[in-house]
Order: sequence, then structure tokens, then C-alpha cells
Amino acid sequence: MKSPWKILMATPLFFLLTLHTLASPAYDHQRGTRRSNGQVCIGCVLVVSVIEQLAQVHNSTVQTSMERLCSYLPEKLFLKTTCYLVVGIFGPDIIKLLRADVNADVVCHTLEFCKQDPGQPLCHLYPLPKETWKSTLEKARQIVKKSPTLTYSRSGSDICSLPFLAKICQRIKSAIQNSLPFKDVDSDKYSVFPTLRGSHWRGRDCNDSNKMAYPGRRPDNWDTHQDSNCNGIWGVDPKDGIPYEKKFCEGSQPRGIILLGDSAGAHFHIPPDWITASQMSLKSFFSLPTALTNELDWPQLSGATGFLDSTSGVEENSIYLRLRKRNHCNHRDYQNISRNGASSQSLESFIESLSRNQLLDQPAIVIYAMIGNDVCKRKIDPVPDMTTPEKLHSKVMQTLQYLDSHLPNGSHVILYGLPDGTFLWDNLHSRYHPLGQLNKDVTYAHFYSFLNCLQVSPCHGWMSSNKTLRTLTSERAEQLSNTLKKIATSQKFTNFNLFYMDFDFQEIMEEWQRSGGQPWQLIEPVDGFHPSEVALQLLADRFWKKVQLQWPQVLGKENPFNPQIEQVFGDQGGH
Repeated sequence: MKSPWKILMATPLFFLLTLHTLASPAYDHQRGTRRSNGQVCIGCVLVVSVIEQLAQVHNSTVQTSMERLCSYLPEKLFLKTTCYLVVGIFGPDIIKLLRADVNADVVCHTLEFCKQDPGQPLCHLYPLPKETWKSTLEKARQIVKKSPTLTYSRSGSDICSLPFLAKICQRIKSAIQNSLPFKDVDSDKYSVFPTLRGSHWRGRDCNDSNKMAYPGRRPDNWDTHQDSNCNGIWGVDPKDGIPYEKKFCEGSQPRGIILLGDSAGAHFHIPPDWITASQMSLKSFFSLPTALTNELDWPQLSGATGFLDSTSGVEENSIYLRLRKRNHCNHRDYQNISRNGASSQSLESFIESLSRNQLLDQPAIVIYAMIGNDVCKRKIDPVPDMTTPEKLHSKVMQTLQYLDSHLPNGSHVILYGLPDGTFLWDNLHSRYHPLGQLNKDVTYAHFYSFLNCLQVSPCHGWMSSNKTLRTLTSERAEQLSNTLKKIATSQKFTNFNLFYMDFDFQEIMEEWQRSGGQPWQLIEPVDGFHPSEVALQLLADRFWKKVQLQWPQVLGKENPFNPQIEQVFGDQGGH
């Protein structure tokens, strides 16, 4: 019989454990034991920290704070129910330990969710106790030595091993690994379901029972009788008998936007109030089920393919929304083919999820934006694992050849360079992490050190106190950017024009500061690594302006019939 904790711990800790599982450059590769243990350790420390701080903020008991946390979670995905069950199992031990005035590090090492392997350093988020670590841990173990929970094995837990969940787990795993919609009745790579690689990632299907109806295709018979390209424009104008698609879109040079990216392009985001006790409320976790089923990504708000109004307060829109505003015939023609942890070396494993038919579809603007994981590695010495210019050249050429054989003629491909990530340490290291704001005890320097010690950092090279390592990482990033630039200036392809654009985060930062913003606001506060929604919107604005100025042909014409399209078709069926 399986230990109850294996089933019960999986769901409520899932959103915390996946924070680094999905953000890591190798989340679907190199699953080492130490790294797996590191993710479990982080999940435990985060949860216990939140419990402890909720008790402090509300001046309540630990028992009450655990119940409070569970009450905040939604019923969807059984999060609330499972949380209460887990509290019933592990709550007594956590209460005893926190009463003994030990911190989350000690609690999680005592319960063996964190482990110090022989010959390895002690990984801790909070300042070490005044007594020696060995003495503190021994006293804590004495407190719970007779606890029945310690008799359960904490290795090899897998909720998907349960027979009634095995099939659905496999389908979800396949959707994530292949970057294809979980629910796609007609197998055209488009869905009416928003998450699990559905319409949050690529335009919503308008007919999921017809494989020949999908966003981005050329209209079938000018869509006289039905909407074949899902842009909401179809039928015949009764005044003159001319199909609306022909009247409004013919000659307007429609085109879609496709992003080949990583977690930055997918907009990986953990809302700070998920782990900040002083900000936590019943509203905090409303979006948790959606975020979980989107791999903790928010492509619907991303800089490239976002279609929802920005939550950041910045007026700039995504590249897709600008393209749609320019020509309403581009409605719903977007694809976010991004994956957490993706790099030039792994793109081939999911590039086939891209949907474009050379004979049937409109041209596309493809943005290649593998901006971090070729230099961002998790090992103690990350430099040997960084992609070399030679390997990058080989893989990018392979990608471009694939695109040339799949994109319709008249398409455009833009290669994005890599940033200089030294701005992460420079602007965050002395600031308090959300977990440290209440008691002023955890800075980003502490947080980075904790991740690096556990070897689960999304980018050890830049998220490090070692200036030499940060410099080496930036130098390699510059070498890779130069490689991309050389490819763009020397290679020609049949079906698309090729361009290169620098990822100049310094320009974005200066622009933001001129408007009264602070540099740290451009970085995700919880992981201290990814560009924030504000940064993504500013990057989209810079991208658009540069393309307009240097390569206006990439964007196509402005459609003079946009007002008429709005008058006849309103929001064109929305997104």
C-alpha cells in the first residue's frame, strides 16, 4: 500500500515545487536525484515559511495559520480539500517544531524534506541558528522522533502512479512535452480550451470538428459560408454580394505572429501574494488553477502573443495585439511555441508543434527568442555546460532549415540576441525577497545562494555573488549573440527574410527609469530571474518601433477597412 503522504502531499505542494521545476533550464532533462531533492526542499521551506509568517501577521496559532492557508486555496483541482488533509498529517509535527522557535530550514531538515548529503554543503535560506546546526537539528529531531509521519518513505512519490489518474496524467504530460493542446478534437493543433496548451498559447479554434478550419489559414472560397480562418470575418455583404473576407482582407497582407521561446517568452510568473503572508487573502489564489494548467506561464499576458489587457498598468500592448490593430484580418493568428527551460539545443524536441502549411496558410513573423538557457545552467560550475558558438550555429541553422520547409513564402524570421544578465545581481542582491520582507531576514543574495546550493537555480551564472562567474556568463552570452548576428547577415532562405535584433535590456531599463520606474520592477519578484510583465511590454514596444523603422515590410500594410470590420463584426468573436 502506498504511503498516504505520497498522494496527499502532491497536490498542495505542486504549485510551489513546480516554481523551480518549470523555471529550471533543464526541467524536462537531466532529472538528477540531488535536483529532485532540491525541489522538494524548496517546496517545504516555502510552505513552512508562509505558515509561520501567517501566524505572525495575524497573531494566531500555527494551527490557525495552516487552516487559514488552506481556506485561501480554491476547490478546483482539489487544492483546498487536499491541503486540509495534508495539514491533518503533517500539521502536528510542524506545530511542535515551530513552537520550539526553529525556522523553516530546521523544520524541513527535521522532517527530511531537505537533506544534507555527505560531502555537500548545508543549504539554508534563513540565517543559521545561534547554536550549532548539529545541536539545533538534534534537538528538533527529538521533538518529533516518535511521529508516525517519519515512518513514511519520502522517495519515489508519484501521484500519477494511481490507476485512476495514470491516463489523464499521461495526456497532460504529452501536451506539455509536445507543446500541443490537451483538448483538440480535430487534431489541427488548435483548441477551444484555454489552458493546457490551448487558446492561451495559440489562437482559439472556431470549429474543433473541422480540421480545415483554424487561425492563420488563407480563407476557403473567401469564407462565403463559414469562417475557415477563425478571424471572425465571413459571409456575404447583402448590399453588393461580395464576400466580406474578400472585401476587407484581400490584398491587406495578413500575417501571423509565432514565438519560438523559453520561459521568458511564455511569461513565467509566480504572483508575490502567493508567498507573501501580509498580502495573502481569499483573492490571492483565484488564478492558481489556471496557472498550474499553464505550467506557471501566462502566455495570454506575454509580450509577444498576449491578448488580454495588461495587469501591469503599462499602456503598451503585445506584438500580436499591435499586429491585430494594424490589420484586423490578423485576428487570432498567434502561436506561442515556448517551453520552460528551452534552449537552442532542445527546440528540435517541440518545434513540430508549430502550425503552418506552406500551401494553405498566410505568411508569418517568427521570433526566435532563446534568450537565456544556452548560458543559464544549474550546476556549481555552470561554464562547461554552456552552449558554445559552434553548437549554437549548428542548431540554429537546423531550426532555420526546418522553418524554410514549413513557412509560407513571404514570411519573416527575427533572431533575438541574449541579454547581459548582470543586471539581476546588480539590482536585486541587496533587496529583500518576498519571503524576507516581513522580518528583514532574506535578501535576494540569500535566495540565490540557497538555489545555487541545492543546484536548482534557473541561472547560476548570473544569480551568483561570484563576479567572475557573472562576467564569464555575460561574455558567453555576447559570443552567442554575435553568432546569431552573423547567421542573420550571411544566410539566405527561400521562404523568409532573416533579421537580427539585440536584446538590449539596458535600453529598456533606462527608458523605464526616465518614466519614474525602478530597475528592480522589471524583474519577477518571486524567482528573481525572469522579466516581469512590465519588462515584456516595454520589450514589445521596443521591438515594434525598431521593426517599423528598419524593416516596415515585416509588419504588412495598415488595413483601411478596420473600421468597417469593427462595424460589421464587432470583436470578431473575441479570443
